Amino acid sequence: MTAVARHSGFRSLRALAGLFALSLVGMAVTPAALAGGHTGAGAAPKAADIVDTAVAAGSFNTLVAAVKAAGLVDALKGPGPLTVFAPTDAAFAKLPAGTLDDLLKPENKEKLKGILLYHVVSGKVMSTDLKGTVKPATLQGATLTIVAGASGVTVNGANVTTADIGASNGVIHVIDAVVLPPAK
Repeated sequence: MTAVARHSGFRSLRALAGLFALSLVGMAVTPAALAGGHTGAGAAPKAADIVDTAVAAGSFNTLVAAVKAAGLVDALKGPGPLTVFAPTDAAFAKLPAGTLDDLLKPENKEKLKGILLYHVVSGKVMSTDLKGTVKPATLQGATLTIVAGASGVTVNGANVTTADIGASNGVIHVIDAVVLPPAK
């Protein structure tokens, strides 16, 4: 695939992610609500799986493109349950210049897969399940450090900006940065 074709496809995926973000706005839970023990009750029906929910939101175009490039679509559409700490397009934009383009190259598929799986935990972890500091194992194998406090929730220092977005096979928590696994 040429760089131009890859860039055009990436732009199309960004447009889809934009639509996904708009749908999530109506289901948003603020960090203050998260700190207050919000259960997510009253959220939109959980008909779509994690991938379809991300696509519909519109703010996860880059994440969806990366999931496709890493060959993880089927895994994230599976029965679950899974918890995904999903970086927004703006979070991916904070990466150093060229990092994302490099990760999306076919020869870096395994590295990309590892980074993406570092954002996924087995089981359905709702915001109300988080108290203090927890260190769940990710599907990548390493652990995350999640801190829940009065000022909100962080995942390896990234802020949870929207919590408890239900999907048929788990839950999505939106984060404002891409978290990277520890070096091996």
